[in-house]
Amino acid sequence: MKIAVVEGDGIGKEVIPIAVDILALLRPDIEFFPVEVGYGRWEKTGTAITAEDLSLLESADAILFGAVTTPPSRDYRSVVVQIRKTLDLYANVRPIWGKGFDMLIVRENTEGLYSGIEKIDEDQACTFRCVSRKGSERIARYACRCAATRRELTIGHKANVLKSDVFFRDICLEEANKTGVRFKESYIDALCLDVLQHPAEYDVIVTTNMFGDILSDVASYLVGGLGLLPSANIGSDHALFEPVHGSAPDIAGRNIANPIAAIRSVVMLLRHIGQKGPADLVEEAIQNVTGRGIRTRDLGGTASTDSFGRAVHREVTSLMPKK
Repeated sequence: MKIAVVEGDGIGKEVIPIAVDILALLRPDIEFFPVEVGYGRWEKTGTAITAEDLSLLESADAILFGAVTTPPSRDYRSVVVQIRKTLDLYANVRPIWGKGFDMLIVRENTEGLYSGIEKIDEDQACTFRCVSRKGSERIARYACRCAATRRELTIGHKANVLKSDVFFRDICLEEANKTGVRFKESYIDALCLDVLQHPAEYDVIVTTNMFGDILSDVASYLVGGLGLLPSANIGSDHALFEPVHGSAPDIAGRNIANPIAAIRSVVMLLRHIGQKGPADLVEEAIQNVTGRGIRTRDLGGTASTDSFGRAVHREVTSLMPKK
């Protein structure tokens, strides 16, 4: 099995190596290969990502991705958006769980306001929001499959204002009725508040691209912040796993970033390839380490990025079945 490793920029370079070491411990048979994209690559070469880089990513069985900073140019499209569209990673999946709640935010990942169809001139800037039938149907079907093994589907939208969301909502309702899953719908602004006030009332939530991005970031408050949340980008042929957080240049290089989101991205990768046992073991190791009070500064602790990573690595080693 071949896994492409993109450390990216900022704290990606600090947290992704920790995640790779833990994955290599559990699966020594995996072949890792690096792919450099992002702002650092742009500074050195004038290009943040090339067609050759995209081909390398396409060749991998899975991708472990850090965080990248998009170059500060009007003409530059987001590196992550380019990868998602080229590999057709149409489903962004973000699990958020804690005491008394367990939700899964399923976000359309290739269109909407992040389609990259934009123009800017002296007097105005326009971003085109495309919501297609194909994109809406397949993300609705993905969310319905998830909800079929859980409790309920919530369809998040702004159909009271946006005609494109009327279109999206109606397709989701149609797919939910076909599947037979329990469902409800909610305006996205009210949903952001209610998720914080009553998280236990939500299970699987499906919504459009930017709304899902905002909603999942808002919901990170429930668990202690973005440093704890992983995500999966799933397509028919490819899969990419990454922390929800960005490159965080304000804390990069200070050895204080929380690597849990990166480590949990490995958990999602393992589950994706059918390795539920090892995935559960890594999550158990995280819980054991934090339960002993070993935590990074964002969680009120004093552990550095490296020392926390080493503690989880040791815990994984101790939990692994003895040969």
